[in-house]
Amino acid sequence: MRTVLKILAGLVAVYVIGFLVFVLTLPAAISPNLKADGIVALTGGNARLDAAVALLERGAARRLLITGVHPTTTKLELKQLAHGGRRFDCCADLGHLAADTHGNADEAALWAREHHYKSLIVVTANYHMPRSLTEFAAAMPGEKLVAYPVEPGDVDLAGWWHRPSTLHLLHSEYEKYLASFVITRFQSHPALDRGEARRKVARE
Repeated sequence: MRTVLKILAGLVAVYVIGFLVFVLTLPAAISPNLKADGIVALTGGNARLDAAVALLERGAARRLLITGVHPTTTKLELKQLAHGGRRFDCCADLGHLAADTHGNADEAALWAREHHYKSLIVVTANYHMPRSLTEFAAAMPGEKLVAYPVEPGDVDLAGWWHRPSTLHLLHSEYEKYLASFVITRFQSHPALDRGEARRKVARE
């Protein structure tokens, strides 16, 4: 019985230490002076969209994919929301079918292959970045992925340990990250043909 308790205590300790490492090593904001073939923004907050559109407008990449857009949301609505300019008009694509991070990765992989891109700037929330990069790397093993984390205005990571809502968010994301890390070791991202790619990524 003692042996079982020791094993359980050890597993709990590993889990807690892993969670602390996860939180303490979340990527911080970096210089916006980045360059890549394309930019991929994962929906989930205005901060992500604003950052991605700003990168596109300053010429950080040739095109932008906004993945996980609600089916009824239009390009004009997103342009107004993110204060897009000329480059948004010509060079922003909307992906409407992704429903989760795995779907975002598939959608981005199709888009990158269609445009023959070899490097992508990935824009998402800092706490969501580890899981996103895990999924993207699995879907695009040959792609150079550049993380561009943003800190959402409604999530305060300072003093996260005594903020129940933030602690819950980080713990939930940690669990999803662990699941994603394990699943991507066995799960395949099937390559779809060009017709399927066009149906998954809508240009407007």
